[in-house]
Amino acid sequence: MKVEVGKIVNTHGIKGEVKIQSNSDFTDVRFQPGEMLEVNDKGRTVSLTVKTHRMHKGLHMLTFEGFNNINDIEHLKGQSLYQERDHEEIELAEHEYYYSDIIGCTVFDGARPIGRVTEIFETGANDVWVVKGDKEHLIPYIADVVKDIDIDSKRIVIIPMEGLLNE
Repeated sequence: MKVEVGKIVNTHGIKGEVKIQSNSDFTDVRFQPGEMLEVNDKGRTVSLTVKTHRMHKGLHMLTFEGFNNINDIEHLKGQSLYQERDHEEIELAEHEYYYSDIIGCTVFDGARPIGRVTEIFETGANDVWVVKGDKEHLIPYIADVVKDIDIDSKRIVIIPMEGLLNE
């Protein structure tokens, strides 16, 4: 199964480098040289092999083999990048999940549904989940807040800290 791992948000320079906004977990593995990514190019799937990777101002800067010029890659601006969900170099530890497993789950405060996880931000210390329901809430993925995750049922139970739900 393929999952979206990022989006080409812009080009950088004239040598085919692109800026990638990641929406993936494990970018230290997924964007390394030699990794295969896929993009939709005018209705057909094109495989891209990562040639170089670096970080710049919070974005992943990638070049791809065979794309050595801005004119080769510019038409892909705005397109999403995909990769196989399960990667042989990624082993999930206890309480670790793929972003694709968490996004779409319904979050509950006890028995009361709050909304669905629509996006995940990496903050360094911990991930933060964007949960959209009647309001938008930012839920930190920490043991004090997230009490139960049931991927099969797409259900997450939290016990919010004071002020977390801003009600």
